[in-house]
Amino acid sequence: MTNPVAKLSFWGVRGSTATVDPATWRYGGNTPCVELTTPDGMQLILDCGTGLRMLGSRWGKEHAQQQQETHFLVTHYHWDHIQGIPFFTPLYSEQNEFHFYSFRSESLGRDSLKQVFETQMAQPYFPVDLTAMNAKRRFQEVADGDAFFIGENRVSVRALNHPQGCLGFRIETAAGIVVYATDNEPGNPALDRSLRDLAAGADIFINDAQYTPEQLAGPKRGWGHSTWQEGVKAAREAGAKTLVLFHHDPDSTDRMVDSILRQGREEFDSVFAASEGMVITLGAANGRVDAHMPGVRTALRREAQFRARVSGVTEGGRAFDEETLVSDLSLQGAMITLKHSPRLQSELQVIMETPGPNGLQGAMRLRGYVTRIDEGREKGVSSVGVVFTD
Repeated sequence: MTNPVAKLSFWGVRGSTATVDPATWRYGGNTPCVELTTPDGMQLILDCGTGLRMLGSRWGKEHAQQQQETHFLVTHYHWDHIQGIPFFTPLYSEQNEFHFYSFRSESLGRDSLKQVFETQMAQPYFPVDLTAMNAKRRFQEVADGDAFFIGENRVSVRALNHPQGCLGFRIETAAGIVVYATDNEPGNPALDRSLRDLAAGADIFINDAQYTPEQLAGPKRGWGHSTWQEGVKAAREAGAKTLVLFHHDPDSTDRMVDSILRQGREEFDSVFAASEGMVITLGAANGRVDAHMPGVRTALRREAQFRARVSGVTEGGRAFDEETLVSDLSLQGAMITLKHSPRLQSELQVIMETPGPNGLQGAMRLRGYVTRIDEGREKGVSSVGVVFTD
């Protein structure tokens, strides 16, 4: 008998505005959109940022002739969380049906989410209006303290501390509990307690980590966002198992997110930084969270073999150093065969032997970032994908 499995896919992880800066390429520049596929086959979409367009393109290829019924949990109405709606191609197909859930805005009143749809696509903001969307659309208002079922999955709703309001969602599936709590600022005692109640015992706790502690204590106070440090504190107090740092600032380069992740891992056992293409699977027989990035952007690759020495840290936190071969090389990364299994999103030091002048051997020293880990062709080895960061 197989265990129930849930799959969490990250399509957009950036906060405030999308980026195309090469310095943010590794974690990704699309704004919030996370897809949850539950053990009973339900599809839940958390937020509708620019990452939703990529998700819609994927669906168009895989389910072009199939009817889709999907549920959208929208945290709030700021641009970065709704920008992808007009570009989500399944909304233009009459065979599809979508259910949207969000709160009644004080400024908009009744049917707030429907009004947001209509206004975003009204003249002069968009070339076609809402009538171009032929899919069935159903809107349901939810509020702080509400709970309801989508299929066999219980969804609980809590208010978060963010300007103009925001909701956090807790989804309890047969495979585990996923909590999505982006756009929340610590400091309101009642809402801080509410966040911890929402995240209690969660297997995956996705939390806002847009700012550094220094930014939150200074110029960004009151902007409605949190830090890696506050996320670790909330995860620890709530008894969450894995923390995912989310909603990266548009000015945070990959190196800056690396630093935030490193600091988080020094304080909490299981931490990931949300990255486009990352997939987290719940329901493994051993109870572990399985995270991988099968859709990492690739460059032109060439088969090659270089002798190399690789050092890093295993999933269990043990330092390792081994000699191996580097293969499948590109200007941006490589696949490396290792007996040790390094931690996803950890750093590796790679020293490759290279041909030098007059036949002498040289050494190329590189810093690599682990983006994927697959089973190797031989038993007891892993095929590790890295992106070179310098």
